[in-house]
Amino acid sequence: MPNLVLIIVFLGVFISSPLQAQDSDQWRTPSLDDLVYMQTTEGLVIIELAPFMAPNHVARFKHLVSEGFYDGLDFYRVIDGFVAQAGDMSGEKLTKYKQPLNAEFTRKAPANSHFQLEQDKDFMAPQTGYLHGFAAGRDPSKNEEWLLHCPGTVAMARSNDKDSATTDFYVVIGQATRHLDRNMSAFAKVIYGMPALQSVSRASVNTPSGVIEKPQQRSKINWIKLAEDVPAKDRIAVQLQHQDSSQVKQRLDSARKLDNAFFHYKGNGNLDMCYYQLKSRLAD
Repeated sequence: MPNLVLIIVFLGVFISSPLQAQDSDQWRTPSLDDLVYMQTTEGLVIIELAPFMAPNHVARFKHLVSEGFYDGLDFYRVIDGFVAQAGDMSGEKLTKYKQPLNAEFTRKAPANSHFQLEQDKDFMAPQTGYLHGFAAGRDPSKNEEWLLHCPGTVAMARSNDKDSATTDFYVVIGQATRHLDRNMSAFAKVIYGMPALQSVSRASVNTPSGVIEKPQQRSKINWIKLAEDVPAKDRIAVQLQHQDSSQVKQRLDSARKLDNAFFHYKGNGNLDMCYYQLKSRLAD
């Protein structure tokens, strides 16, 4: 049954065994202060913020969320296999948080950086790995670190001016977006609810800009709230793997070797960190 073999191989990539899932030392609970809940017409989404990478963009996003700015707005630019962009396309919604932000494409690596090297000479970066649980890149020659544009990455939209981001944001819903690394201010990632974002209404394939011109055809944001403003009974207990856990090490070692009998071509041992983002689970 060759198809069954294929299914088993790929399930092994994405699903922890029951025994592994019971090992709580392998998992972390994100700080409540770094979580945002977004209710869309397609379902609930939970976002983990990355203040260590883009503190000013995180602060702006939290201010806008607290203000209720995004409530009732929509995903007006959605390109299949690329991004879903949300915000106020009209530019008419009032807010006191519209001053353009200086770009936070990268950060200078601190002496106590938690960057965990996993891949030397990545195809878009000198090095890639994990940073505080996020897929990240690093250039040792410049002492710079940044977040990768993987599926689920959240970043601020901007014009050609690098310091022009204000309120609108996008979520990566495709795989081929690494060219945006170090070109956009990534400040968060989705840790729950990607199926909802993958279900938002798309623009026509004949619309290069990806803009959905008719508002009634767009998927909407019903509301966004800081996790601390969501009643405790309504919060979802999401946990994420520790980047240095034995489960992660075992998974990456296996991926480098392709040691399952299914694989006849064993590759070259290189990894795409976007494919090996850390897993999430719902706590018991």
